[in-house]
Amino acid sequence: MTDSFYDAANAASPIATDGDGFTLHTDDHRAMREVREHYEQPQAACIEALKIVQKRHGWVPDGAIAAIAETLGVGPASVEGVATFYSLIFRQPVGRHVILLCDSSSCFLTGFDALSDALSQRLGIGFGETTADNRFTLLPACCLGACDRGPAMMIGDDTFGPIAPDDLDELLEAYP
Repeated sequence: MTDSFYDAANAASPIATDGDGFTLHTDDHRAMREVREHYEQPQAACIEALKIVQKRHGWVPDGAIAAIAETLGVGPASVEGVATFYSLIFRQPVGRHVILLCDSSSCFLTGFDALSDALSQRLGIGFGETTADNRFTLLPACCLGACDRGPAMMIGDDTFGPIAPDDLDELLEAYP
């Protein structure tokens, strides 16, 4: 069976996917097909497929939705629904490091406001914004599962807490 995204004779090159200029890399296509084989229903592979694209591009461009849908054999609306539901699937470009600041009740009561203000002042951005040097994007998170360590935040996959405003300079310098 021939797949419109996959050119077996030229497996090392990116695969053109749609008129939006998005290309799905052959390694990503292959990984998505492998993930799909682990599920009875192809829709169940949507999250992993979105993560694959996001890992390579840093976010999931609109053109990737159609490419993922065709690769998995599902409708684009199914992929879009998953992509917009999960807050850690980024649908617009983000900085090299995404900072998630927990705004749950526990963190709110243990210093969220002071930490939020200090982060915004230190970075020069508010929630949903990216620094001019594209280093950091600051986003709120409804819970990071670190209620015993509030206020808590994540940078990439690393969770920190409790964090005081005075801790920020040293912490942020670890993420060039």
